[in-house]
Amino acid sequence: MMGRLRALVFVVALALLLLASRSSAHAVDVATLTLTEVSAGKFAVDWRTTSSTLEELSQPARYPGACQQRERSLDCGPLGLTGEIEFPWLVGGESRVTVVIDWLSGERLLRTVHGRSPSFKVYGVPASAGLRFLQPIAVDYARLGVEHILLGFDHLMFVLAITLLVQSRKTLVLAISAFTVAHSLTLAASVLGWLSLPVAAVETTIALSIVLACAECLRPPDSLARRAPWLVTFGFGLLHGMGFASALEEAGLPEQHVPSALLFFNLGVELGQLAATVVFLGFVGLLTRLERRRIGSTRTVVYALGSLAAYWSIERALVSFGG
Repeated sequence: MMGRLRALVFVVALALLLLASRSSAHAVDVATLTLTEVSAGKFAVDWRTTSSTLEELSQPARYPGACQQRERSLDCGPLGLTGEIEFPWLVGGESRVTVVIDWLSGERLLRTVHGRSPSFKVYGVPASAGLRFLQPIAVDYARLGVEHILLGFDHLMFVLAITLLVQSRKTLVLAISAFTVAHSLTLAASVLGWLSLPVAAVETTIALSIVLACAECLRPPDSLARRAPWLVTFGFGLLHGMGFASALEEAGLPEQHVPSALLFFNLGVELGQLAATVVFLGFVGLLTRLERRRIGSTRTVVYALGSLAAYWSIERALVSFGG
């Protein structure tokens, strides 16, 4: 009995030793880069690490082109610290760097970079700067909004379903406008922290909105959705706005310019939505002509959209409620 106990103790000790050696072999080097604004556009640079290898880095970060580094200081001029901060040496490694930026205004930015994400963007333009200095924010966030709507297939599918549902161009304009107003409201409310719902539940409901819109396409012409489509699009738009907000929050927001970033992101979403609607109108017109010649069927497209959205609804519901 004692022999078995000793053998067990030996095996446990050996396992712990192997785990310890393994963890030390894969130790992750960590470091902290602190940038403290001492005057407008000028920062004190503090680089700290427990790794002797990382200590030898004279310039651990690559700053935006307008910034000039001199030993432990960084001068970015009147535009402030605006642009991308890169850590090329992180690529492919296990090291992590925590970046802390403290501005004169008292605001703080905290980011962690690593081998899979070795850079991030900063918009340090002073809040008091004129509109012409907000060009980087306008371009980046408008582009992000366009990309999100054009790559967000669930949002596009909903717009397509509404285009199939509404026959009158004037009514379609009202329906899309109501959708725009609604998702703009919840986008702003979510980003500003006034409204919060679980992301998985929101995504599930967005998929269900497509299913319901497709179902309305198959109902008689006197249904509520056909008589007052703007009412339906407004209600569902509130849900889609929260979906836009989650994408914007994942991308990150400039602490000093949240309203500006929100505005330009929303403008980008609207531009992308407008472009998609124009394309969908052409598609629906072509589909109608083919249907008259008995070559195609609108119902087939509606069933295809609804089936895919139903699959997404089930998949997202399982993730949301099944864990």
